[in-house]
Amino acid sequence: MIDLLIIRSNIYTPKGTSALKGRGTRKIHHISDGAIGVKDGVIVDVGKTGELFEKYRGAKEIVDAKGRALLPGFVDPHTHAVFVGTRENEFKMRLEGKTYMEILNAGGGILSTVKRVREASREELAKDLVEKARTFLSYGTTTIEAKSGYGLDFENEVKMLEAIKIADKESPLDFVPTFIGAHAVPLEFKSDKEKYIDIVINEMIPYVAENRLAEFIDVFCEEGVYTPDETLKILEAGLKYGLKPKIHSDEIKSIGCTDLAEKVKVYSCDHLLKLDSSGLDALKKSGTMATLLPGTAFSLKEGFADARRLIDNGVGVALATDFNPGSSYSESMPSIITLGVLLMDMLPEEAFVASTLNAACAIDRGKSIGSIEVGKQADFILLKENSYLFIPYHYGVNPIFETYKRGRRVAHPTDC
Repeated sequence: MIDLLIIRSNIYTPKGTSALKGRGTRKIHHISDGAIGVKDGVIVDVGKTGELFEKYRGAKEIVDAKGRALLPGFVDPHTHAVFVGTRENEFKMRLEGKTYMEILNAGGGILSTVKRVREASREELAKDLVEKARTFLSYGTTTIEAKSGYGLDFENEVKMLEAIKIADKESPLDFVPTFIGAHAVPLEFKSDKEKYIDIVINEMIPYVAENRLAEFIDVFCEEGVYTPDETLKILEAGLKYGLKPKIHSDEIKSIGCTDLAEKVKVYSCDHLLKLDSSGLDALKKSGTMATLLPGTAFSLKEGFADARRLIDNGVGVALATDFNPGSSYSESMPSIITLGVLLMDMLPEEAFVASTLNAACAIDRGKSIGSIEVGKQADFILLKENSYLFIPYHYGVNPIFETYKRGRRVAHPTDC
């Protein structure tokens, strides 16, 4: 006997366990009057309603989708979800003409959140993260990557990662933890960055790895923050301890960060607003994923990453919210899909794949999530409408009817 049978749905899904690229990102499989069977949190059958209903009419629970679209749960492969407090005043400052780096250099930006995170307890951070998880789930996101990076010292970076671990146990949302101690240079090391890098490499990384507090390591490679050489040094140190590398790359200026993809196995280069031809070649040759964050460009009123160029050159593209209190204060992957389609020249199916299977691959989860296929985790959503096209088409509202995690209903949004 299976645990759950969903009938009379319009199933839309990519297929496979690796990232789709080029024209392959346009291939969406559709089953009208579709059904899926779930047992022990895993998809065990996918097909037509008539066939599956005959096989599993004794299922513990049968849900009639009434023609609604059934999609894989969204995967958000780049967030800074561990924080307390907000920075709405900086939002106003940007509208008045201040740049991101001007705000950061004045002690705002990342550093203002650092102060608040250092004052918060591990339990406060975890409780707040569990609350945020409810919002992610209500917008159809079933797995997120969550970074540290607002601690910027040993004690507080560890505290943030421990908070992620607690939230992962207390929430149905799956968290993939990333250590980014090199997110900014803390004020106390402003005149001695090398000493802070030494602490990251020789104190933080060994402890984080040995205590299994993170799966990935990330660095904010940017002019005035960490150079490509410093980034490579930190990533190689993480690799020695089994941490998988990612890079904040080419967001504000192009300084050669994405070129590192040819020197070290990077799982994804993220942002890429200022990607140049050299960086594009590095992504193509290395097979590195490009994770694009249109919510950040939208919020900062910057030019968007060139998704069309990346896709047409055969680079795997993922989309993410970059959820954070400063430059992208949104947990909504449907909104990100809309931005991708309307402002980054992506086709709806490309943005859909970039938010599901490709996003899963960007955090090394392509074998277990990101598509509706037998053997994959039963993370899926039902939309209020009958097609995934309503996500970018009917913008500004929550399109989610229900969210399921491991075959269990975990969100039923009521807004229109």
